[in-house]
Amino acid sequence: MTPRWIRLRRRFAFPVLKREIRGLYLKLRNKLTGRYLRAFHVPARTDTSRGTALISFWVDAFLLPPGKPIPVGHTHFWESRQIAYTWAELGFDTDIIHWTNRKFVPSKKYDVFVDVRVNMERLAPLLGDDCLRIQHIETGHHRFHNAAQQQRLDEIEKRRGVRLRPFKLIAENRAIETAHYGTTTGNAFTIGTYAHAGRTIHRVGISTPYLFPSPENKDFEACRRRWLWFGSSGLVHKGLDLVLEAFVGMPDHELVVCAPVDGERDFEKEYEQELYGTPNIRMMGWIDNGSPAFQAVIDSCVGLCYPSCSEGGGGSVIVCQHAGLIPLITYETSVDVHDFGELMDDISIEGIRRHVRAMSDRPAEELRALALKAWNHAREHHSREKFTQGYRTAAETILRDWEARKG
Repeated sequence: MTPRWIRLRRRFAFPVLKREIRGLYLKLRNKLTGRYLRAFHVPARTDTSRGTALISFWVDAFLLPPGKPIPVGHTHFWESRQIAYTWAELGFDTDIIHWTNRKFVPSKKYDVFVDVRVNMERLAPLLGDDCLRIQHIETGHHRFHNAAQQQRLDEIEKRRGVRLRPFKLIAENRAIETAHYGTTTGNAFTIGTYAHAGRTIHRVGISTPYLFPSPENKDFEACRRRWLWFGSSGLVHKGLDLVLEAFVGMPDHELVVCAPVDGERDFEKEYEQELYGTPNIRMMGWIDNGSPAFQAVIDSCVGLCYPSCSEGGGGSVIVCQHAGLIPLITYETSVDVHDFGELMDDISIEGIRRHVRAMSDRPAEELRALALKAWNHAREHHSREKFTQGYRTAAETILRDWEARKG
């Protein structure tokens, strides 16, 4: 069966069609019902109200029927709700709107405004100078993010003579310049892309919806040459093209790809040979990281190879660290790897091969030690409990500083 036939068969497979139909249904439903134009209220959870807060983020968690679990496809669904709850617990009557809601106009005074991206500049003049404004940062600054992706697209064009479409470029905005403070799920890399604005940005460790068993008893001798690429949309941005091309030239290593490639058809078509016609590359498609299938994948792999060009705290990397995979990533992925992983200093095709081979060739017990350190670090620094604690600490620090500035 040819790679093209495999690609086309996957394109019309029932799970893919079902996912596409559901996606179209959700978009149509959201547009017709105005679900993302609604505002939700969380009353202050203290005896005395300290004021009012407005949150512009995701509202999906507030749209769910009672008892239905929050979606886990991205950490921001849960984190958005937790941010609203935190301000309520600090004594603020809190309203929350969706970050894409461009029609919302404040009908009352707000003392605090938290925005994830595009509403900050629009709403700030309507909220007044006395309103504390905080940008919650999930991505690199748009100038860095967009330029980095365009460079990756240029490099593919030079290597392969094809121009792929950009994916999820960030709209230009002056959110950080309009805000008084920032919070971020990223690390020093992400904060550095916003340094020009001169704002104090507080780091809050990204959360994760799942915990995994310890990799202590894993057979690292058997899996040392099998690697994972695991990520969502924005395949070129996150370096899947580079990893595929690298592993084509390493027949003694294996790559497992867990990615929604059917959502980026020009990429899938260009890389159909690598994805569907290369013996040492296994294409699995998008996979629920809480499923037995994903557990089987991580049990069979030694690490994650993920050369993203700009992130605000790579959630997929954190998931894999929780799963005991050794991170082989770029600095721009915005995840700390300390002494249990590696930041690749060369992401050329040959550079990635060199990094992968060097890690794979380490003794099995050394790989086990690295995996355990990654697993322990993720549990210590990246959980819903840690996010809750970290965000509350950041909010309290900002409030104290803001009140001192106001005199």
